[in-house]
Amino acid sequence: MSISTPASFATRNWASNVVYGAASVVVPGSVAELADVVRSADRVKALGSRHCFNTVADTAGVHVLSSGLPAEVSIDSERRIVRASAGLRYGDVAPKLHRQGWALANLASLPHISLAGAVATGSHGSGDAVASLASAVAGVELMTADGELRTYRRGDPHFDGVVVSLGALGIVTAIELDIIPAFEVTQTVYERLPLDAVLQDLDAVTGLGYSVSMFHTWRDPEVVDQLWVKRRTDAPGALPERVVGAVKASTKRHPLPDVSAESCTDQLGEPGEWYARLPHFKLEFTPSNGEELQSEFLVPRRNAVTAIATIRDLAQQVAPLLQVCELRTVARDDLWLSSAYGTDVLGIHFTWKPDQPGVERLLPLIERALEPLAARPHWGKLFTLDGAAERMPRLYPQWNDFVALRERLDPRGVFRNDFLARLGL
Repeated sequence: MSISTPASFATRNWASNVVYGAASVVVPGSVAELADVVRSADRVKALGSRHCFNTVADTAGVHVLSSGLPAEVSIDSERRIVRASAGLRYGDVAPKLHRQGWALANLASLPHISLAGAVATGSHGSGDAVASLASAVAGVELMTADGELRTYRRGDPHFDGVVVSLGALGIVTAIELDIIPAFEVTQTVYERLPLDAVLQDLDAVTGLGYSVSMFHTWRDPEVVDQLWVKRRTDAPGALPERVVGAVKASTKRHPLPDVSAESCTDQLGEPGEWYARLPHFKLEFTPSNGEELQSEFLVPRRNAVTAIATIRDLAQQVAPLLQVCELRTVARDDLWLSSAYGTDVLGIHFTWKPDQPGVERLLPLIERALEPLAARPHWGKLFTLDGAAERMPRLYPQWNDFVALRERLDPRGVFRNDFLARLGL
């Protein structure tokens, strides 16, 4: 096992807006070594791809780098399950699945994120009928504060509380995910959609493909800059030439205006493997570290049109700090702390310029405007923690059940940190 001071490792998150406060960093080479760390430490948190924009993964104690654990990708075709090491990235697992004729139903915009981190924070891709990445979890292998491994599978007591856990229950060492037969996808981009026309029949627009995203800079509040439609090649029918008057892009596009699309997955209706089309960006390109911040709020689908109109009303305040806003849908699930718990949702995702003081001043305005619409924040992105301990039980019906589960699995508070404390955990 490798042990070092943080200075020997990356001490910042992916966006460089968070400096971690761990006293030491360890890289266990086995589950047994991890157990020794957990049993002996007062405070422990796991780090994966560091793609969170807040301090959910921070600790004043020991940081465990999950990438040191043995890599495993094991396919059970009969059960339609893949078991994978929690520290692996989706982009590492997906090609191996595809070579065996299998796929995951969903992928996020970036394939660079780790399995455990994405699941624990409720991260997602998009699609009217496609649920979050966490919804594909069929089993979780969890090391709790006593250094023991516990396995929770779908249908077990507390399984729905364990999956999206914010790292509060223990360190996930392996995950079992549902798999489906491999499929191909085409990706088509439409440009400059009148927003009013979109809002008149939002379901028709988001239902155009397997996964649909709208990108808006809010510089012109009345026009959606781009519509990205990812469509399975075995879907019936064909895409229209126009969508509410907007035409197909003639060249490959990046979500940000005037930015090279080289790093984006292929478009222009060219068929490709599911893992090479569902993400917006290619695995072989390094994401733009330090050049952005992110926030996201997810509102029940019944409030989607009102929520988009609410952001339009704030366009003058939002646009100066914004790089791009993405609108996409996620299907409901039953996971206690999922932002899609109990309801289909619309995600309103903000990619901000790297101006944290400015973003932190703006967020309370956005949150107050969306609060009547039951907006839930993405756990891995920037949102206001002031008053969160009072808000969360209103937003998550099983919040108190999760609190009780956390107290039972971590009575020593090994996995607590300031972020969790401010949430009331």
